[in-house]
Amino acid sequence: MIAYIVKRLGLALLVALAVSALAFFLIRLSGDVATAIAGEGARQEDLDIIRQTYGLDRPLVVQYLSWLWQTLRGDFGTSIYFKTDVSSLVLAKLPVTLLLGLTSLLFALVISIPLGVLAAVYSNSWIDRLALGVAVVGQALPNFFFALCLVMLFSITLRWLPVSGSSTWLHFVMPTIALGYYVAPAFMRLIRAGMIEVLSADYIRTARAKGLPARTVIFKHALRNAVVPVVALTAVQLGFLLGGSVVIETIFALDGLGYLAYQSITYKDFPVMQVIVLLLSVIYVLLTLASDIANAWLDPRIRVA
Repeated sequence: MIAYIVKRLGLALLVALAVSALAFFLIRLSGDVATAIAGEGARQEDLDIIRQTYGLDRPLVVQYLSWLWQTLRGDFGTSIYFKTDVSSLVLAKLPVTLLLGLTSLLFALVISIPLGVLAAVYSNSWIDRLALGVAVVGQALPNFFFALCLVMLFSITLRWLPVSGSSTWLHFVMPTIALGYYVAPAFMRLIRAGMIEVLSADYIRTARAKGLPARTVIFKHALRNAVVPVVALTAVQLGFLLGGSVVIETIFALDGLGYLAYQSITYKDFPVMQVIVLLLSVIYVLLTLASDIANAWLDPRIRVA
């Protein structure tokens, strides 16, 4: 088990390093940092001074290695637009995004697990078709359009929920539904497929032959084994929710990392963009690593392989 964890940890570090390099070079290619600092109407002499001051006249590889060394030391630079330390700015916005991601994931699991179990137990019935229909709609409906529909219904028509802000729990209701419903179909289909496979196993038939109640067979014996693949998907989807919250946070003006990323893109705040991409990538890699370790702990066959 320790050898497996060390191997996965090394792979995770390599992935994080590759993502940081890719993000750095792509952000640099998207625009000129000196122009973003000095403004569009700056003179060439001023641009040259800025490039020399910030080391932007050096090769990109040298700039990346310098940025990586400063990042490893905890120096994330200063925001061009907000004129403040990037690390404190990002850490101040992170709790909102984490809360939105966790509540969206919880909402997705709450609606997908019962639907997946019902679809498997009543396979090929109208309940199964209804559950699959809900999954298809959730997967096909863009989350930004669904979010706007929620705003029209609950904020403008019914006036039950606030449109924007993040000061109370009511501000998170619509963003949670919009973001969670988009990832729920993946959980539902995985649970349905796993339950159908497990319900046809020999030990399930044996449990039924012993006269165990249907609820015990389904939830204690079948669901416990069918839910193992969900662990890996949960980590992946949580990373997706954190990284994919840019649009939802922008629509509802939630003061989180997603809205900060939108602002940094709008104002070409390159230091903030780099740190947000790096942070979300590292979180995604760590979640994937945690899911691999959890699966290895739950399934001994993975450790043996």
